[in-house]
Amino acid sequence: MPIFIDRRLNPKDKSLGNRQRFLRRARAELKQSIRDQIKTGKIADVDAKHSVSMPVHGTSEPTFREARDSGSRHHVLPGNKQFAPGDRVSKPNQGAGSGSAPGLTASEDDFRFVLTREEVLDLFFEDLELPDMVKLNLKEILIVKPRRAGFSVSGSPTNINVGRTMRNSHGRRIALKRPKQEELDVILQELQELDSGAAGAAARQRIAELRAELDRLERRRRVISYIDPVDIRFNRFDAQPLPNANAVMFCLMDVSGSMGEREKDLAKRFFVLLHLFLKRRYERTDIVFIRHTHEAQEVDEETFFYSTQSGGTVVSTALEEMQRIIKERYPSNEWNIYAAQASDGDNIATDSGRCIALLDGEIMRLCQYFAYVEIIDERESHIFGGTENGTSLWQAYAAVTERWANFQMSRIAKASDIYPVFRQLFTRQPASQGG
Repeated sequence: MPIFIDRRLNPKDKSLGNRQRFLRRARAELKQSIRDQIKTGKIADVDAKHSVSMPVHGTSEPTFREARDSGSRHHVLPGNKQFAPGDRVSKPNQGAGSGSAPGLTASEDDFRFVLTREEVLDLFFEDLELPDMVKLNLKEILIVKPRRAGFSVSGSPTNINVGRTMRNSHGRRIALKRPKQEELDVILQELQELDSGAAGAAARQRIAELRAELDRLERRRRVISYIDPVDIRFNRFDAQPLPNANAVMFCLMDVSGSMGEREKDLAKRFFVLLHLFLKRRYERTDIVFIRHTHEAQEVDEETFFYSTQSGGTVVSTALEEMQRIIKERYPSNEWNIYAAQASDGDNIATDSGRCIALLDGEIMRLCQYFAYVEIIDERESHIFGGTENGTSLWQAYAAVTERWANFQMSRIAKASDIYPVFRQLFTRQPASQGG
C-alpha cells in the first residue's frame, strides 16, 4: 500500500492543519457570520478577506481530565492562613444589580478570526451547490499575446535575429583582429608571381616568409570563427495581457410591495455571483443599480436593497432608465454591457409590449448578456418550473428570447437554484444577433 507524505511547508506563521480543523469545527458559526456580513454589506466587498467574531466558548480546545469516579489518587493540598475547615466563602456579586463599577470586572472579548478570500467564497457558495465548480469557473485564464521585449542570448532557433547576430559577429572580429580574406588574397597573389619568376635566393627567402605568414593568418582565421555562439541573439517576447476592456453591470429590480426580504435576498445573491464573474474578467467593473415601481431611478446599493417603497409596477421605466444611462455614460464601443433583472413577474398588461419594443429596438444590440430572473414562491416551483405558463412579463420576455441568443431567462425559487441559472447564462457564447 503506497504511503503519501505531504512535505509542503505551511504558510508563514500559520498552522495549516489546525486552521483547517478549526474551520470544520466552527463552520456553522463562520457561515452564519459571513451570511450576515454579506447581507448587510456591499456586493463589491464579498470578494475580500473578512474578519468574523467567534464566541469565546466556541474556541475552547479539548483537554484531558482525570475521571473523578474511578482510579486511586492522592492529593497534597497547600495550607492557608485565612480559612479553616467549616468556613463559609461568600460568592462574588453577579448581575446588573451588583453595584460594581463598570470596567472593573474581568471579561473576555470575542475571538476575531480572519478568513481568506477563498474561504469566504467557499462559505458563501456552499448552499448554492457545486462550490468547487464555482471557483473553477470564476478563475478564468487571462488571455495574453507575445510582445517584443528586446533580445536574449537563448531561445528558439526560429527566433534568431540575423541582423543583431551579424552585428555582434562583425564587432567581435574587428576587436580580435581576425584576418580578412583580402589579406590572404594579396599574399597568394604575390606567391603566384614569385613562383612564376626567376628562382633566386632572395625570391626563395621571400616565398618562405610569405608561406609562414599565410599559415599564421589561416590558423588565426580558424581560431577566430566567423560566427561564434556568443554572437547569436534571439528575439525576446514577453507575455503581455490583452487590453482588458471595461464592463458595466446594470442591476434592475422591482421593489414594489410584492418583493419581500426573501425575494431581495435571492436577487442580491445572483447579483453577487455576476459581479464576482465580471470582476475577474475585466480590470474595471462598474455597477449601476436601478430600482422601479411605476417609476424608475438610479440609486446606491443600500437604497437598492433595503429602502422600502410601494407603488404600481411598470417594468419599462427601468429599461428606459438603463437606456438613458448607457447613452450618457457607457458607450458600447468602450464598455461591455451586462444587465440582470430580478422581478416577481408582476407588470401591467399594457406595458409588456413596451418592454419588447425597448429590448428589440436598441438595448439587446448593446448588451453582451441580459439575464432576467423571475423569483417565485417555492411552493409554485412545481407549477412554473418546467412549463411555459407564466405572467405577462414572462410571456413577453419569452418572445425576446426567440430572437436574441444573448437574452436568457429563468426562475429562481430557492438559493440552490441561483448557480445553475448563472451557469446556464454564462456558459453560452454570444451568437450572431438578429432583429
